[in-house]
Amino acid sequence: MFTLISQQQKKRIGLLKTKNGVINTPFFMPIATKGAVKNVSPEDLLALGAEIVLGNTYHLWLRPGDDLIARAGGLHKFMHWSGPILTDSGGYQVFSLGARAKEKYGTNGVKLSEQGVDFADPLNGSRHFMSPEKSIDIQLNLGSDMIMVLDECPPYPCSHSAAKKSLELTTRWAARCLTYFQEKTKHLSRENRPLLFAIVQGSVYEDLRKESAKQLTAMDFDGFAIGGVAVGEPRKHLYEILQWVVPFLPADKPRYLMGLGKPEELVAAVEAGMDMFDCVIPTREGRHGRLFVWKEGNNLSGDFYETININNEQFREDFTPIDSNCDCYACKNFTKAYLNHLLRTNEPFFLKLASVHNLNFYLKLMKLLGEK
Repeated sequence: MFTLISQQQKKRIGLLKTKNGVINTPFFMPIATKGAVKNVSPEDLLALGAEIVLGNTYHLWLRPGDDLIARAGGLHKFMHWSGPILTDSGGYQVFSLGARAKEKYGTNGVKLSEQGVDFADPLNGSRHFMSPEKSIDIQLNLGSDMIMVLDECPPYPCSHSAAKKSLELTTRWAARCLTYFQEKTKHLSRENRPLLFAIVQGSVYEDLRKESAKQLTAMDFDGFAIGGVAVGEPRKHLYEILQWVVPFLPADKPRYLMGLGKPEELVAAVEAGMDMFDCVIPTREGRHGRLFVWKEGNNLSGDFYETININNEQFREDFTPIDSNCDCYACKNFTKAYLNHLLRTNEPFFLKLASVHNLNFYLKLMKLLGEK
């Protein structure tokens, strides 16, 4: 499953084998929330060198439905992507998006219990129930290569007592996910079944983070994730949490930092011993005209990149590429002046070019981290 090829201090370079392909670690997952990476085709992703994408369990369950996707032949066939797919559990969206329904429909958006979580769809107010077992069922229907357990993601700030109660529930839910997953996949060989990941919680409290890691690593999961580091806490806590948790994660299993981050945060996390990452930043920033540009030398220590706003007046007559050091489709064929024009005139083609460029930056960053 996971093979460690080399290690330099804490940084790991390896291979992660899934039922739909082998991925070089460390790696970054473009986010295909609803079964598509925004403004980017599967062919574009392959040309960029992407080896895996991330799908969103919550959104795909509600629309178009996991049963429909299963009838289509699974998410790989449905979205025309043959490589590995990781799906999150849906827990984060249940808690964050479900709460919005209270404002919109005047109903209690989220009701948490030992059994699971009842929530309202923020789009139409309809009620749904997500249990640990239901989350596993949905992800198995989707045909995921890597499945995440259902966890409770506490908000920030969060009291120590609330975070402790939350992580204990997350541990109990993780155990239920594991038992159910093992029963549902017992007919599959290890090579042909998905991988199941647990999620370490505990907010910004050192004792709770360590306790969560101890509880989860005592169970036979295929990999371990660190969650709850992208819910609004100051960035200084990210580095603390990595220091606290990584020593407790098994060396022979993959490690996933969920929902982060900025380029410098990815560098720091790889150097701390993490292997897997996802984030909306490259496509989201691109859509708003913010593009990543390498500084001379591609030296990943210190200040190695800058972000330009292509909408600025200074680029209106700039006939150079976004980045002369970049080999992406946008930089090889178009100028800053052209992208400036597309953005100012709301041409949809801009969205593709910006997304392709920023994803190329992130994927190249991970490749460089895997070489050094």
